[in-house]
Amino acid sequence: MSTAENKTLIQEAFRAWANGDGMAFFNLLADTAIWTVMGSCPISGTYIGRQGLVDNALIPQREKLVGPPTPTLLNLIAEGDMVVIQWVGKGMTKAGQPYNNSYCYVVHMENGKIIRGTAYLDTELVRLIWQ
Repeated sequence: MSTAENKTLIQEAFRAWANGDGMAFFNLLADTAIWTVMGSCPISGTYIGRQGLVDNALIPQREKLVGPPTPTLLNLIAEGDMVVIQWVGKGMTKAGQPYNNSYCYVVHMENGKIIRGTAYLDTELVRLIWQ
């Protein structure tokens, strides 16, 4: 797929997520994708496969929140098969505290699927909601 098509796929997924489909972006991951969450919090690490990420990071993290955070896309930069996604997610913890995190995802795409990604975020905020 072209750079423009990759960028459009990401934009459409974030639009669907913002409209209530909390899995829209993660459904773009290839079954064998490699996803790394940087930092040192309970969900930091490298996950092999879409289901590995969903089961071991996404679901446990979202269990701490009242629904998935609502994303706002700030910047989207694409070159070749790489797309850089800067966004903020706003939500609420089950303890009643706001959860507002800033993210930067660097993803590599192949045939319309994310095959590799790295997530940069405020891992201290994540750690705090796990206490």
